[in-house]
Amino acid sequence: MTSHNVPRGGIRTRWLGWVIFAGILLLLVGVVQLVHGIAAFSHSGTAVTQTGTLVTVDLSNVGWTYLILGIVLAAAGIGVMFGRMWARVIAIILAVLSLLANIAFFTAYPVWSTIAIVLDVVVIYALVAHGREAKRIR
Repeated sequence: MTSHNVPRGGIRTRWLGWVIFAGILLLLVGVVQLVHGIAAFSHSGTAVTQTGTLVTVDLSNVGWTYLILGIVLAAAGIGVMFGRMWARVIAIILAVLSLLANIAFFTAYPVWSTIAIVLDVVVIYALVAHGREAKRIR
């Protein structure tokens, strides 16, 4: 007798939801970064300040940075949902960087930083301890 709820190779835990959550978040943040990159390209040029001074603004480097980051984030998100090890490593590195950034800005944004730190810790744990479970749901 086989069960349709138990994937090949082991038991699925409730932490799989957090792994998928991490993948979806990475994918969504990647799409947002892509949009920011496109917006940076469209806003390059000449701008007028409040004092009436013309300033030439070149945001092409910022645009390329956002585009590349967006592609990496989106690819990592898809990879995490399919249980790829390289994607889990990238996701864990990004979550650790997010955790450190939120610790640095804790005094400026204590509530948001606390929420982000807790989410980062839960996502890191889910990816480290249960990330392989996503591979077994196919």
